[in-house]
Amino acid sequence: MEHVHSNLAAVRERLAAAARASGRDPGDIRLIAVSKTFPAEAVRAAYDAGQRDFGENKVQEALQKQEQTPGLDARWHLIGHLQSNKARRAATAFAAIHSIDSLDLLEKVDAAAGESGATPDVFVQVDLAGEATKFGAPEAQVDAIVRGASRCRAARLVGLMLLPPWSDDPEAARPYFRRLRELRDRLAGQSAEGSQLRRLSMGMSHDFEVAIQEGATDVRVGTAIFGTRDRAK
Repeated sequence: MEHVHSNLAAVRERLAAAARASGRDPGDIRLIAVSKTFPAEAVRAAYDAGQRDFGENKVQEALQKQEQTPGLDARWHLIGHLQSNKARRAATAFAAIHSIDSLDLLEKVDAAAGESGATPDVFVQVDLAGEATKFGAPEAQVDAIVRGASRCRAARLVGLMLLPPWSDDPEAARPYFRRLRELRDRLAGQSAEGSQLRRLSMGMSHDFEVAIQEGATDVRVGTAIFGTRDRAK
């Protein structure tokens, strides 16, 4: 796991350089180490190198890793699609849920969090490309979800999340990152709930520098830290 330490240091350097080049404070950008499909040992290695935020795609896999890494004061982020029937478990297992894509799901998470005393941060996942293979709320529905957050008693709306269409060229993602920022800015001026949208979860291993240039506050980096995934898993 020594490569995790060196890779993590390299990613942090890239993040800081991108932030400074954009006139931003690197400390304002949260690095989420996406540990999905990697073993608990990889999480421990990153933790030992100072990493505290970890991202998982599946609720069950995250729960297993939490059980395998007792004593770590890590912050766990759900970045994958959340099914309604798993909202109760997710509300208590994660410090942040980046994949709220409907008002109904937000209400389920909020109710479960309220019953358990949890206060998860939530992001509305926005679909700006209309890809059939990806989840997310259509842009036209985002405002209703954001306004619905006014009724939340436990979950805390903090921002928007995006998964742009895949491309080897990081610049191909820039228009989507920019549109998400512009959407956030419009919503912020339309309602009190919109003004809570201070965070933008966007950017992965190959394009997070571009995302930072366009205003990302949370970047989700996996392979650049942990290495290539075994797709069979």
